[in-house]
Formats: sequence, C-alpha cells, structure tokens
Amino acid sequence: MKIGLLGGTFDPIHYGHIKPALEVQQRLELDKIWLMPNHIPPHKQTTQVSSQHRLTMVELISQQYDEFEVCDIEINRDMPSYSATTLQILSEQYPLHQFYFIMGTDSFIQFQSWYQWQSILKLCNIVVCQRPGWQLDKTSPMAEILEQNMAVSTLAKTGKIFPIDVSLQDISSTEIRHILYQGGQRNLSSTPAAETTNISEISHMVPNVIQEYIFEHHLYQNK
Repeated sequence: MKIGLLGGTFDPIHYGHIKPALEVQQRLELDKIWLMPNHIPPHKQTTQVSSQHRLTMVELISQQYDEFEVCDIEINRDMPSYSATTLQILSEQYPLHQFYFIMGTDSFIQFQSWYQWQSILKLCNIVVCQRPGWQLDKTSPMAEILEQNMAVSTLAKTGKIFPIDVSLQDISSTEIRHILYQGGQRNLSSTPAAETTNISEISHMVPNVIQEYIFEHHLYQNK
C-alpha cells in the first residue's frame, strides 16, 4: 500500500492539516493518509492540551474521512518523537508499504537540521506541500538535494521528493487557540451566547466534530 504520513501536535487538528493532506492523497493516489499526533515533538517544549485529547480529536477526524487513519506510534512513545526513529519502526512493521512523509515548505527548508535526516530519505519518499508558484531559493542548501532527488514517477519506494502545489490554507493551531482563549477571557460566565460567538469565529477553521469536542471539554478557553 502507498501510505502518506502526516505528523504534528494537532493542537488542535484543523482544515490547514486536513485539506492539503486530502489534496496530496488524490494527486499521488495514496491508499491512505496516516495521521500521527506527536507526544513530545523535538522542537516544542509542551502542548496546550493532553495527548489523550489530541489523539481523540484525530480519531474523530479519521471517522469523518475515509482517506485518514490514526497512527498512534508517536503519541504512545514516552520520549521525543524523532521522524527517523518512527520511520525505521514503521518500515520494519510494514515492509510491503511505501511511505510518503508529508511536510510543509518551512519544514523542508530546515530538513538538514532534522535528526538523522539522511536516513529519512532512505526509509520513505518526501512530499513537500507548497504554495502554487512557490520556488525554492537556489542558494538554499536544500536546493541541490531537491534537484538530486526530484521524483519523476511514484514508482520509487524511497528516496524521492515530490513537490505538490496545494491550496493555501491560512489557518494555524496557534490562531485557533488564541481566539478560543480570548473568547474564554471575555466570557467567563460561559453563557450559550458566548460559546456561539466563539464557534462562529473558528467555524471555517475546524470541522464541526472538532468544534463540538473543544467546547464539550472546555479546551483552550482558560475556563
């Protein structure tokens, strides 16, 4: 099977994660996208809500979209979630699968700073989600790596890089958390009218099932 891997804190998961992943799945004709919530991401000190809440939200999305499945390998690991380690384990567990590791252009530019980044290319293909018309600066250290490993077909099992133009999603988990926090500060009484206001502010950012979960469990609202 051809499996896309999308990791992240998903704090919370939103359309900025979902829509590009679906576009990649369709363009590369992947069988599934595995969503991998991190437990302890190497580049962050902490997350805003518990691992269980973040895992549950990802599970809810996987129930909404047939294209997605949950991969809990990283969230159940009580140590930093290095992608190289994860891919090594997955390759051993699923030797017949072909993995496509999905990242944004900002991550790709910093790829050489990742832990054992060379081994990642040996274990999977890389999919770079980029804005339409975006070009990598030729002076970037990653420009030569991209040129050397640019994919010409989807037949290669590992080692190829697939730049994919995706629709721009100007959404971030940080922005969502800020909106919810500010709403909670303004409306400490937690009235139904207050929650309706907060929902309307994030309705274009997160699916209904995630909105409902957030408000049911009072996440990110400082209440």
